[in-house]
Amino acid sequence: MRCIIARFPFDLVKSEVEHLMKGVKPEPVTGESVTIGRREYPVMQVGQVITKQDRRDFSAREVTRALNKLGFTCRTASGSLGIPG
Repeated sequence: MRCIIARFPFDLVKSEVEHLMKGVKPEPVTGESVTIGRREYPVMQVGQVITKQDRRDFSAREVTRALNKLGFTCRTASGSLGIPG
């Protein structure tokens, strides 16, 4: 799936995101999060891994939108489920 994060196009596939995050230790969740496999990651950590960009270059909303479209379950800072879209 093609998406734009920090003004750059990325072709993301769910299995590739899962592969990239395999073996990555989740940081403590303090805001938006995403469940990948059996682990919960901050979306900003996942965004940094999949884009190889600095976290200051993109927003959590951009990454959450892309991950929702790929079929991952995202949670907002308040703990409610993100609506896939």
